[in-house]
Amino acid sequence: MALGMSIDPADDDLHGQEQDLDRQGPIWRQYHELAELAGSLAHEIKNPLSVIHMNADLLSEELDESQWPGKRRAISKVEMIKQQCHRMENLLRDFLKFARMQDMELTLGSLNEQIISVLNLFQPQADRQGVRLERFLDSDLPNIRLNGGSLQAALINLVKNSLEAMPDGGELLIRTYVIPSGVAIDMIDSGCGMDETTAMRMFEPFYSTKTEGSGLGLPTTRKILEAHGGRISVQSEVGRGTKFVLEFPTPMRIA
Repeated sequence: MALGMSIDPADDDLHGQEQDLDRQGPIWRQYHELAELAGSLAHEIKNPLSVIHMNADLLSEELDESQWPGKRRAISKVEMIKQQCHRMENLLRDFLKFARMQDMELTLGSLNEQIISVLNLFQPQADRQGVRLERFLDSDLPNIRLNGGSLQAALINLVKNSLEAMPDGGELLIRTYVIPSGVAIDMIDSGCGMDETTAMRMFEPFYSTKTEGSGLGLPTTRKILEAHGGRISVQSEVGRGTKFVLEFPTPMRIA
C-alpha cells in the first residue's frame, strides 16, 4: 500500500537536535533531570487531586440522601468536578508513564510472540467492527532484546489507534521482516488516514486531534521504541489509510 507521505520523527528537518543528544552529555543529563522533576511534580499534584475526587464522591452520596430542594443542581456540579478529576487523573497517569520512560530492563525475546499476544487481545473488538486482522510474521525472525510489558503497551496503542480509524470496518495488516539493521514491523490500516500536519506533530507530547485523551499515547510509544534502540516512522494519506514502520536492532547491533 503506497501512501502519500512519510514522516520520521528522527529526521533532521523535524527534530534536528534530538538525534545529537547522545553526543551532548550535559543536555542529555539536563533532559533526564527535568523529566524526573516533572514526574515528581505530577506525583505531588496527583495526591491532592485524589483527595478532591474522593470527597466529591462522598459529597455526591450525601446529596443523594438529602431532601434539599436544590440538590439536583448541586449534584450536577459535583458530577462535573468528578469528571474533571477523572480526566486529570488519567492525564497525570499518562504523563508519569511518559516522564519515567527512561532506561528499562531488556531481555532476549520474540517480537512475533508480542505481536500475537496483542492481536489476540484486540480480536473480539476487531470482529465487532468488521476489521480483518491480517498477520504475516516471519517465522525465521531473529529474537531481539525487549521489555515485554512496555513493548506490548506500545503495540496496544498503535493497534487501538488503527481500530479507532476504522469504525465501519476495514483491514489492519501486520508484517514482520528482517532489515539490514535488524528487524521491522509494518502496521498498515485502511482507515481514514491523516493530513500532513497531524502526521508531523503526532509524536509531540500533548498534541491530539481527539476531544478526549492526554496526547501522550504516541509520544510514549516513540519513547518505548527508542528505549529498545529502535525507531518509528509513519506514512499516511487522508482517505487511504496509515502505515507505521517500527524498526529494532538485533542484539549484536545494540551498543
